[in-house]
Amino acid sequence: MHTVNVGIIGLGTVGGGVARLILSHHDDYVKSYGIDLSIKRGCALNASAAAACGITGDAFTNDWHEVVSDPDIDVVVELIGGEHPATEIYEAAFAAHKHVVTANKALLGRHVERLAGLARAAGVQLRCEAAAAGGIPVVNAIEHSLMGNRFLTVAGILNGTTNYILSRMTTEGLGYEEVLADAQRLGYAEADPSADVDGFDAASKTAILASMSFHTRVTTDDVYQQGIRNITAEDIAVSKDLGYTIKLLGIARNTSEGVEARVHPTMIPSTHQLAAVSGAMNAVYVVGDAVGETMFYGAGAGSFPTASAVVGDIFALAEPLSRGEQPLAEVEPFGHVLPIRRIDELTNSFYVRLRVNDEVGTLAPTVAAFSDAGISISQINQLETETDGACSVVFITHEASEAAMTKAEKALADLDGVREVASVIRIEDISKWTKGVFAN
Repeated sequence: MHTVNVGIIGLGTVGGGVARLILSHHDDYVKSYGIDLSIKRGCALNASAAAACGITGDAFTNDWHEVVSDPDIDVVVELIGGEHPATEIYEAAFAAHKHVVTANKALLGRHVERLAGLARAAGVQLRCEAAAAGGIPVVNAIEHSLMGNRFLTVAGILNGTTNYILSRMTTEGLGYEEVLADAQRLGYAEADPSADVDGFDAASKTAILASMSFHTRVTTDDVYQQGIRNITAEDIAVSKDLGYTIKLLGIARNTSEGVEARVHPTMIPSTHQLAAVSGAMNAVYVVGDAVGETMFYGAGAGSFPTASAVVGDIFALAEPLSRGEQPLAEVEPFGHVLPIRRIDELTNSFYVRLRVNDEVGTLAPTVAAFSDAGISISQINQLETETDGACSVVFITHEASEAAMTKAEKALADLDGVREVASVIRIEDISKWTKGVFAN
């Protein structure tokens, strides 16, 4: 049995969890799997952060170069996030023929093709289970357990902060700003919550999952992004009455016209499994042509849940290394094989809420604006009149193109009787997710 030496760069929330997990379970790993994992070096900004998770003495360094250049280290674990110096860490580690494990979704969402290419050229692996959905082992399922399928859809709740906010708005009838402030106080949301509430975090994960599932390069910049800042308690209450739940979803579909990749607030039937995912929990819905519908549920963030995924990747490398064998080199990275469909090419039904003057003659021009854009209406509901003489009118459209909805939205905003186009939310046709599944 060969000792497998690990170097961890970044000993914050996740890195500290990885260190604690390896140190506390070391004897169990040896007994159960015959694998001796040793943290040879740990890199943090200061020694106290390293000592807090059990790394002291010569094992501590504040210079990442000392980790990647150590000839005894087999696996470099990068957990600092961001593009720099993470990119340089990968490049140096691959040049030294060391495997890399990471949770860096922002970097991989944009540059995994280049980085995976460098790993392959060096004969090593780049592993990233934790970058796709935190502690949920969906990457392993896609790459191994379900690899006999042609994947049709990957959709899910990929950000715990936004799901926590929307869940509390749904159950307690609270407004966005109030719940966001509470989420920041409790540590669910950062002081600057933009990456979460504006959809960037979910877009990075959607890009990674789409690339792996559809065997084509999808970058974060290919993913349409819209966040939850404009979702109101009123929208959530109306959606519940209509039988829907509003979730921020990352949705990727492999269609005959190309790949759809989008993140936005979505109304889904309240009976769907994803609608029941509450709080800060995440879930990934994977549809394969053979297996049909599957769902993976769990914690998408946090110290130990994410550390669980990181250590799983370390084990995948350590198993052959502990026998004195080298893991296979990284597979050929996916290129841009399939076209990416633009958001204005897609079709959806829409929920549209207008604030209008509560007076005779206001409604007809709004209906005409939809008609002129080529959109037919399936339902119209007028809500209670407000104290300022306005009322909200909710329209549910039949399926229409995004381009047509954009045209209608502009026309509605220009009408004299319309005070505000308050909300436009897509209603997902979940039957499309399973189009192409084999009949049993």
